[in-house]
Amino acid sequence: MNALSPLGMVSELPSENQTSSTEVAKDYFVEKDGVKFAGMHLLVDLWGASNLTDPAMIDGALREAAEAAGATILHSHFHHFGPDGGVSGVLVLAESHISIHTWPERDFAAIDIFMCGACDPYLSLPALRNAFAPTSEQLGEQRRGLIG
Repeated sequence: MNALSPLGMVSELPSENQTSSTEVAKDYFVEKDGVKFAGMHLLVDLWGASNLTDPAMIDGALREAAEAAGATILHSHFHHFGPDGGVSGVLVLAESHISIHTWPERDFAAIDIFMCGACDPYLSLPALRNAFAPTSEQLGEQRRGLIG
């Protein structure tokens, strides 16, 4: 992990939702409305957003969003593109990931939330809205890995 530190901000703090590796493997596919799929992928575009240049703040916001959705945080990594530049980063989850790319010069953040299992990615949205205070947002939803 330490080799990644010069590339950006790396966190080795797992969430308290993390479980023991001795548990029996579960099928994390989701069944909803009679359809089975791997997970829900939300594409969140935040416009008129603030707080887009501080990797530590963004890490905290994504952690809060993940925990609100019931996700298990495994690892995070964020790269800052200079003092007034944007941030690209990812929160790796046992249930998949939350990633972000920010353009502070345009007050814009692009966030992907992909979660499987019992997590509800929609529960992440209030934490993101609170952290970035966008004036508008665009939200897309995709069910990934459709079985039928």
